[in-house]
Amino acid sequence: MGKGPETPGTGLPSLDRVIQRVMPGDNIVWRIDLIDDYSVLVKSFSENALRNGRKLVYFRFARHPALLPEKCGAEIHVLSPEVGFETFTAQIHKVIERSGKGAYYVFDCLSDLAADWYSDLMLGNFFMVTCPYLFELDTVTYFALLRGFHSSVAVSAIRETTQLLLDIFRHGDRLYVHPLKVDQRTSPTMYLPHVWEKDEFLPVAESSVLAEVLDGITSLPVDSVSRTLDIWERKFVQAKEALDRVESGEMPPEEADNLYRWLLRMMVTRDERVTSLASKYLDLSDLLAIRKRMIGTGLLGGKSVGMLLARAILRRTEGKWQEKLERHDSFYIGSDVFYTYLVRNGCWGIRRSQRTPATFLDGSEEVQEKILSGTFPSFFREQFVSMLEYFGQSPIIVRSSSLLEDGFGNAFTGKYESVFCPNQGSPEERLAAFLSAVKTVYASSMSREALLYRAHRGLLDRDEQMGILVQRVSGAFYGHLYFPHIAGVGLSYNPYAWSEYIEPESGVIRLVFGLGTRAVNRSDDDYTRVVALNAPLRRPEANLDEVMEYAQKRVDVLDLAENRFCSLFFDRILQESPSLPVGMFATRKRVPSERFGSGGSSIPSPWVLTFDRLLSKTTFVEDIRNMLKTLRDAYEYPVDVEFTANFLSDDSSCRINLVQCRPLQVREGGRIVPVPETLSPEDVALEAQGTIVGQSSFTPVDRLIYVVPSAYGELPITDRYSIARMIGRLTHVEEEAGGRKTIMLLGPGRWGTSTPSLGVPVSFAEINTVSILCEIVGMQGDVVPDVSLGTHFFNDLVEADMLYLALFRGKRGNHLNEEFLGRRRNRLADLLPDESGWSGVVRVIDLPDVPGGKALYLNANSPGQRAVCYLAGPGEGRPSG
Repeated sequence: MGKGPETPGTGLPSLDRVIQRVMPGDNIVWRIDLIDDYSVLVKSFSENALRNGRKLVYFRFARHPALLPEKCGAEIHVLSPEVGFETFTAQIHKVIERSGKGAYYVFDCLSDLAADWYSDLMLGNFFMVTCPYLFELDTVTYFALLRGFHSSVAVSAIRETTQLLLDIFRHGDRLYVHPLKVDQRTSPTMYLPHVWEKDEFLPVAESSVLAEVLDGITSLPVDSVSRTLDIWERKFVQAKEALDRVESGEMPPEEADNLYRWLLRMMVTRDERVTSLASKYLDLSDLLAIRKRMIGTGLLGGKSVGMLLARAILRRTEGKWQEKLERHDSFYIGSDVFYTYLVRNGCWGIRRSQRTPATFLDGSEEVQEKILSGTFPSFFREQFVSMLEYFGQSPIIVRSSSLLEDGFGNAFTGKYESVFCPNQGSPEERLAAFLSAVKTVYASSMSREALLYRAHRGLLDRDEQMGILVQRVSGAFYGHLYFPHIAGVGLSYNPYAWSEYIEPESGVIRLVFGLGTRAVNRSDDDYTRVVALNAPLRRPEANLDEVMEYAQKRVDVLDLAENRFCSLFFDRILQESPSLPVGMFATRKRVPSERFGSGGSSIPSPWVLTFDRLLSKTTFVEDIRNMLKTLRDAYEYPVDVEFTANFLSDDSSCRINLVQCRPLQVREGGRIVPVPETLSPEDVALEAQGTIVGQSSFTPVDRLIYVVPSAYGELPITDRYSIARMIGRLTHVEEEAGGRKTIMLLGPGRWGTSTPSLGVPVSFAEINTVSILCEIVGMQGDVVPDVSLGTHFFNDLVEADMLYLALFRGKRGNHLNEEFLGRRRNRLADLLPDESGWSGVVRVIDLPDVPGGKALYLNANSPGQRAVCYLAGPGEGRPSG
């Protein structure tokens, strides 16, 4: 090999003199017309490196012929850009880290990366995160870029980051090198073109020769458009031309199919199941229309695709949806904008560490702060301004739409933020609020909860870019308030059949008045209306008093005077909104007047949100049921939608706005086993009747974690948070003996509440190992465990295959055997010795508690809405066969 590393060089001494030597850390970018020209330079560079004892690494990823042969002495890594920007970059950086200081590198032509990633923007981002890393390690690296092939945004990002940028081109039969940037070096003739004659590079100094030589390379691109448009825009120009030719009859439709498939993969999805669905319902004109409302490049993300697909399915399946659906005019921020923002605001190093299980939470708070305080490049800000000018002062919502979100298998419900922008004030104020909203969504992708969710589902090493969906908020102005009449969540399969008259396959909706946040978030201070679509007036509540008690009382709205999102009591909304068709949504409860000593008539009480007229006197239920069935049939899978609806007047005609659609990760059916009739009362730990969500199940319970309601209710707020953190540790404790345990979590009020007075404020990540979750009514004011169908909380339960039940103490069919729970050995001190002081509040019971003893079983019958948890010995209380 040689006697040891010497001064870095190109392998062409005369060229080294032109650029005033190669320095450690130099990234050298060659702008080329022909791969063969780059290959000649690589050959000299590589032979010199190996001759001088340098480690040489070749990254092979492009379609062009290999630059170096096998067994040439270089370490060759064959990579595929199709794995995505983040994964590809991580693979490159891992090799660089392992190779250490002073290595030499050769990259294939980078232009192929833009083709594989469908984006010049991402090519620039790749260079901006890789070049500084190489510089820090005192490497010398060769890159190439096709001249006239990329947008000025990509080229300028590379120019600003690299140490050397040189043109190599031919004029006649001669080869020329023209240095364009040489960092920290200069000479009187350095930036002139140099002709390569034999082994020498000679400056071309005569003006007449210079003009002739350089005129050749400025005229190489075919036209001015190809010099300014990147690969993304060029594809759309070609697609528009193809569509015009198809519509004029000049081109058969099938000839445009290749372009259609390219655009689908470039902008919509790379998931095979979604691609198959999109191919049936979105055509080339749809894709071109989407592009007109898109900022940046990249993929739309799951939420945007779900919304667009669902609307297309409805329109193409049944003509009535052309009139029934409220039109949308959403905008989309491409997923490449997210990576660009991270790269340009110094967040990439921490992002890279989040792919590793050992370090994925390191720096989470730091990177969120960087994101929230970062800035957008001017070329994005200008597009944001144009979009906001379009919306004027109409309220908008900025919604997460990541690559993995809302797809088959991963919903990410509630893990990423969505932010309402009332959109009031001056243009500068509205832009500042919008930018803050986008940054909030971006930062939420790095939150602890989101990262734990990805880790739990094995997604840390997957590309997870964040697209954004910007939607006009559906609704109307009522004075200084803005809100839709109704909003909700619809499931095509109803996992909560509280009556034998309810058909699970008919679906269910969770309905609210006002903004849909109360339907998708589990509101601790209120309730919603749950509607079985085949029996809309059949309610879970047992009587009229319960209907009144558990009706929605607070409404989420946008207060335009205050320029903020807020929650108001329904009575206040009525005072502010005299033109509201209140009778469509609410009912007056008439109270017998003898209570007030005035005879036998009755007097009206305040309005109560029952939605009775909406459900019985309009086509709303029929429309929603038809919508869910149509989407389920198209997806060939249960679906979960979010919607709003507004009435044009106080009659039965309304427009439905479908704002989201995704596959519903619900399992139908389950095993129903009769509860043994011979059970001893002392062996029954609990019975619950009336609120069971999930599959029917007969399963052994290895560990029961019980938060004692009476003891918990006496704790101050700070201690309740301590209990929640301890529960998180308990559910994840690992013991040497045995595998994963089936855990049942039993406690007062609402699990996952944000209000500790109403329950235990755990996060879902803290309890995601639990198999059965039980809520006991018994906190202050007898807070009822809200049936959370369609909420983010519910979707977390479903994804984790967790059974949910509520125990209403004092109601028929409900019983908690506190003696049973109190006499069992408490293992809290064994598992968490430092938490033994809480043994009076939290009991951890493992069963069987003696060798050969009875085991604990949960028998849950979802259609019958009954669950029993009981002890049974070998062969007792278990199904046969």
